[in-house]
Amino acid sequence: MNGKEAAGKKALEEIQEGMTIGLGTGSTVYFFLKALAEKVAAGFKITGVATSQQTIELAKKWNIPMRALNEVTTIDVTIDGADEVDPDLTGIKGGGGALLYEKMVAKASTRRVWIVDSSKKVEQLGAFPLPVEVIPFGWKHVEAALSEKGYLPKLRRDSEGHPYVTDAHHYILDLHLHSIADPVLLAIELDHLTGVVEHGLFIGITEKVLVGYPDGHVETMIKR
Repeated sequence: MNGKEAAGKKALEEIQEGMTIGLGTGSTVYFFLKALAEKVAAGFKITGVATSQQTIELAKKWNIPMRALNEVTTIDVTIDGADEVDPDLTGIKGGGGALLYEKMVAKASTRRVWIVDSSKKVEQLGAFPLPVEVIPFGWKHVEAALSEKGYLPKLRRDSEGHPYVTDAHHYILDLHLHSIADPVLLAIELDHLTGVVEHGLFIGITEKVLVGYPDGHVETMIKR
């Protein structure tokens, strides 16, 4: 069992029958979804709310009952991954392109739990490129504004070289910052930049992080 699988299976302990569960996106969440599907197949009743089309397709494949975010009033707990997480449980998310929907589902949730492997645990955010979701109209002007600030934006592209398009039909500019001294200040700055839909800084959005290690043990990080 690797770190991702260990964290994914550990997250099952956060689930109770009858819950509405936010289902995240990514390689670690895959193991959680697979384990959850086994419980559902055995008669365990839950309702899922997906953060991406990728997750919807997995849920359909594994017969996990799903509803749209607009069809639920609240979500009991969301289980999602992260690309980086620091000691304050501030994270970078969106490497898989689902940052907007992930943040919306998280905000609608009573509790949020992230599952990561130990390589995602860092002392300071920023080595992983920070995704910024932008509208296609005028995206080059947003790119220019970010370049002027020294943030080294790069348009994300798909395997064929075309601009990567999110589930919400936006583009993503990845910022190559190397380190983020003040995530809160940067988040405020990005929030006020016209043309930016959302960014991958998740601040004060999770209460618990389950960190899986190569030997199979799982560390629990709790919000201080």
